Amino acid sequence: MDLPASVGDSIAPSNDSLQVSEISVKGLGDKGYSITGTTEKLRKCDVCGLLLSSKQKLLKHLQIHSTEQNSVCEECGKTFSERGKLLQHLHVHKSVKTYICDVCGKSFKYLDILKAHFLTHTSAKPYACDVCSKNFTRLTSLVNHLRIHTDEKPYCCEVCYKEFSLKSSLKRHYRIHTKEKPFACDFCTKAFSQKKNLQRHLLTHTKEKPFACDLCNKTFSQKSHLLAHIRTHTKEKPFACDFCYKAFSQKPHLEVHLRMHTKEKPFACDFCTKTFSLQQNLKTHLRTHIKEKPFACDFCCKRFTQMVHLKTHLRIHSKEKPFSCNVCNKVFSQETILTRHLRIHTKDKPFACDVCDKTFSQQSYLKKHLLTHTKKKPFACDSCNKTFSEEENFKIHLWTHTKEKPFACDLCNQEFYKPSSLKRHLYSHSKEKPFACEFCEKAFCQRWDLKKHLYTHTKEKPFPCDFCGKSFSAKPNLIRHLRIHTKEKPFVCEFCNKAFSDQQNLKTHIWIHTEEKPFACDFCHKAFSQNTTLKRHLLTHTKEKPFTCDVCNKAFALKSRLKSHLLTHTNEKPFVCDFCNKAFAQKSTLNKHMCTHTKKVFTCL
Repeated sequence: MDLPASVGDSIAPSNDSLQVSEISVKGLGDKGYSITGTTEKLRKCDVCGLLLSSKQKLLKHLQIHSTEQNSVCEECGKTFSERGKLLQHLHVHKSVKTYICDVCGKSFKYLDILKAHFLTHTSAKPYACDVCSKNFTRLTSLVNHLRIHTDEKPYCCEVCYKEFSLKSSLKRHYRIHTKEKPFACDFCTKAFSQKKNLQRHLLTHTKEKPFACDLCNKTFSQKSHLLAHIRTHTKEKPFACDFCYKAFSQKPHLEVHLRMHTKEKPFACDFCTKTFSLQQNLKTHLRTHIKEKPFACDFCCKRFTQMVHLKTHLRIHSKEKPFSCNVCNKVFSQETILTRHLRIHTKDKPFACDVCDKTFSQQSYLKKHLLTHTKKKPFACDSCNKTFSEEENFKIHLWTHTKEKPFACDLCNQEFYKPSSLKRHLYSHSKEKPFACEFCEKAFCQRWDLKKHLYTHTKEKPFPCDFCGKSFSAKPNLIRHLRIHTKEKPFVCEFCNKAFSDQQNLKTHIWIHTEEKPFACDFCHKAFSQNTTLKRHLLTHTKEKPFTCDVCNKAFALKSRLKSHLLTHTNEKPFVCDFCNKAFAQKSTLNKHMCTHTKKVFTCL
């Protein structure tokens, strides 16, 4: 390209006639880096270390460091800490920019910048990096580039002390603290802190996608998106983690991954100060505060805060189960359920208690167990001073004082303390069992019954007794057991005032008064007041004896009979007479013996 003669003296000659000289740059020379240039010997400013190509430029530059007091603009009265900045400012008041490029017509305030601009038309890049051989049109660009190799970051933020290699990067960074967003969109008035972010945003209005993939013709609004897409074809993963060497196709994916190692969580919630490693996770979390649920199910209108939760929910309607166990081929609707299921095969219990080192297969089991250590019960009843660890249980308890049962069944008019109890009750009318076991597909009317059943698979008993150390799979079982130690009997019969430690025992006892026998035998139609009594009776028909002694192989129809029999082998006699201290192996034998003291006739029940 032929350039105008008016600026011919500002363009470097061809490389054949160039005089090459090597100079050390302040801050770089001691690290072994040098600059190969096409200039004469450079002059260095002793104040800031800046390199200039002539003595005249150095003298002009030194005016910046001058301590003269006349740094006030006579046009607008604006003051400056350095005279050099004042000289730059004066160009604002000039109506015409002095230096114009004859090739493209672009104008510049300074001749030096025009000269550097001319190099973009000639494609000349006279400044080469000795480390990677990259070439630059300007010396300052090379100096900035060398900091990549030296890891030099001379510009420091005065607010958070973060360091940068470029002054422009520091300037952009300051906008994070000042919340300044000088680049506004003309379409929607949305503002941005960086110009490149505005440029990307504008494409959302124009729908322009100028970057096309040569392999599949897919188009993109940003060149970076195209480059990232191309790696899906080449399978290239140039961004590797320094900790675990995992590689990624995109740099943002690596940055997100690194937070796993650094534990960095830069995104904080303004409501509860909870922090997150991903901005998307913060956005999702914020919906829990503003109660926003933008994703609705088309079948039942249930709403969700996340699309992934909606997709999971939709499988309830579609009966889809895409996750299969590679051990037993059982299928599941959720990957998390499959993960829990696999622990049955692996016997893995990854959730450990920090207090007693007990391990659990599920985090929910660990949370329940931790309550046994903390004993924290923040919800106290004003009427009876009883305390509760969960607010829901506390609210239910309050209704026992008011006797209010606000939720009634439309079919049988039975009333309940809470809506969930009514909902469970309705299943008894519909015979629906919506809670299915993920391990054996057994179904239950109530979620709590399913939870209790799950312990039969995991064999876990997260609720220990503080008195004797015995553990239980369900909290109600522990509560019933504790009454053995406390001798508490809160359930009183309204007919005879007899007290019981268990509500079911009271219910069974009341049938003695009402002569109700709801459990009938299918063989002989004999009726019983207790289900356990019916089960024992059925064995007289089936002649089944499922309980076998490991010592002598004798079989029994009832487990209690087997327990009594085992005492004959151990010679253990746990039943002691309160009158004469004589001991017996079986309670029935003790009862017979007691008649010798009380003179009462023993009657077989």
